[in-house]
Order: sequence, then C-alpha cells, then structure tokens
Amino acid sequence: MRRAEIGVRGHLTRALGVLIVAAIAVVEAQQPAPRDPLVREGATQKVSDHVYVIPDDNVGLVPNVGIVAGSSGVFVIDTGMGARNGRTVLNEARKIKDSGTLYLATTHVHPEHDLGAAAFPKETVFIRSEDQEKEIADTGMTTADLFASRSPIAADLLKDAKFRQANITFTDMHLVDLGGVRVRLVAMGANHTRGDTAFLIEPDGVLFAGDIVMAGQPAFASPQSSLRHWLQSLDQLDAMHPTRIVPSHGRMGDASMIASYRTYLQTIQARTAALKKEGKNIEEAAQAIATELQPQYPDRNRTIGAARVAYNEQ
Repeated sequence: MRRAEIGVRGHLTRALGVLIVAAIAVVEAQQPAPRDPLVREGATQKVSDHVYVIPDDNVGLVPNVGIVAGSSGVFVIDTGMGARNGRTVLNEARKIKDSGTLYLATTHVHPEHDLGAAAFPKETVFIRSEDQEKEIADTGMTTADLFASRSPIAADLLKDAKFRQANITFTDMHLVDLGGVRVRLVAMGANHTRGDTAFLIEPDGVLFAGDIVMAGQPAFASPQSSLRHWLQSLDQLDAMHPTRIVPSHGRMGDASMIASYRTYLQTIQARTAALKKEGKNIEEAAQAIATELQPQYPDRNRTIGAARVAYNEQ
C-alpha cells in the first residue's frame, strides 16, 4: 500500500473517531437530567369513586401515593421521602377532604414510603403492622442512611428524619371504615421487605400492592424475603379480585400484573431447581438464569437476586 493511501485512511479514521465522540457528546447532552425525588403537587388523579393517586411519574425514589376519601375521614397510603414530600402529600389530601379523621399507613418502611410521616398533624391516626414495627426495631435508620448517601437532595430530604410512632398496630388484618368506603390493611409478610402491607379499598376494588406487584421486576430487599412466600402472597392478592392495582412504583394496571409476577417467579424457581440438580453452585445458577431471561427481563441484578433466594429454598 502506498504512503499516500495510508495517510488518507489514517486521516479518515481519525476524523471518524472525532465524529463518533462528538455524536456521543450530543446524545448525552440531550439526555434529561434525573428529576429530584419530589412528590408532584397538583398531579393527583381520581381512579375510582373514592380513590385518588398522586402518580410517581416514573421518578426514582418517589412512590405512587394513595388517598382514599369517605364521608367521615380520609386515608393516606405512603408519604414520599422526608417532611417536604410529606407536606405535599398532606396538602393534596386536604384538597380532596379537609374534615373528619385523618389516617396514615405505609406499604413498607423504606424511606420514600414512610419517612414523610412527620409532616402530618399530631392527631393523625398512624397504623402499622407488627412486622413493620419489628423491621424498624431491627434495622433502624440503616436504609435511610444508605438512601441519604446517594445524592445531596436525598440527604437534604432525609435530614433529621425519623420513624413516626404508630397509634394502632395489627398482626394480620385491620379494617378502617371511612364512611361509604373501607380500607382493608393486610400484613403480607416477607416479600420485598419484612413488613410489606397491602391495602384493598372496598367496594372500589382498588388494590395498593406495594412492591409485591409492579410493572418492573421484583426486588428481594430483606434477609427474610422468600420466593415461596412471595408466590403465596400473589395467590392471596389474586383472591381479593382487584379491578385496579396501584403498585408502589410505575404504571397502574389490573389483575394481569399478578399473573405476570407469578410467571416470572415460577420460571426462576423451576430453572434454579434444574440447575441445582445439575450441580451448578448458587452463583453459576443465578448468572445462567439472568442470561437466559435477559431479553424479557432486562434488570439482571434483580433476576440474580431472585435466583439466589430461590436456590437457597430448594
């Protein structure tokens, strides 16, 4: 090859490299910056006769907040992270109903669901499952400290945050009559966390499922989490015959969300059993399953976490 040709090709290669770098820079510049984890004011939607939702808009560390209004009271489900978010949630609830008894409960004790409770007035009736109480006693502010370390805004929101003391605790189920509508609180045991709580709104048929059923893949976030128990929980939720499901995060849906989670977990359970029988160790099995399921279930880390739990239960 002649020197002139080599020189031209080298020049073209360098030019192409510059163009690629420039194109990547343009794409990165066009990507929106992550939104702050703030519950959005004025975004509340009515989803049934008595139920309202402040949607999370797919913003990280923001929950779908529930507000249930009856003739004699209002019930709030989840608070957002820190008192600032809690105040937003409280203001939205008061727009819907500013009289009667105010109740508050959370799907689980992770910071974006529970640590805005301090913003609610002292006369608020705060309800917790005994499992949530035990989780708080055992882990304290460990998860909150981890969340606060993620960003300056999270640290600011969680500054001086602490768990609010419950007025009422329950073991399995607790019923609140708001006048014309009832909120059925059900302690679901160790699924995503040790103290997952579901809420069925009767007669509307709306189910606040927490992290037990979502559009995204499930996360096993507690040492007590059990895949076997999670499948039992799905059967329990299915038996409630919900017409609409409001998950902790992401889009709302119907009972088909339960079936989707069941398929995912049963697939992992079956594949883990087969790979363990073949002699694969826990990490080999988890990595293999994550690779197999990657096209349909892209969150590899969550698949690996579920497979590890399933392997230990075989």
